[in-house]
Amino acid sequence: MRSFYHYMMRFRGNKQQDHEKELADWMFEDHSFPKQSTSYHEVSDYLEWNAPFPEALSVFDRLWESYQVDEKE
Repeated sequence: MRSFYHYMMRFRGNKQQDHEKELADWMFEDHSFPKQSTSYHEVSDYLEWNAPFPEALSVFDRLWESYQVDEKE
């Protein structure tokens, strides 16, 4: 299973500036982000303490659902 960070890197190339791209770019730049994690709680806890923008946690929750679906295929 690939990490959530790896899943999120697909949003970095978006030309449209949206919350998904903003979160992915922040994760890429944050050297302390748990980049190898596949744990919802580990990533969620990190974001709760270090959220880069107000909607980050809701964006994360939505994207985590997509991540789970993609990883099961």
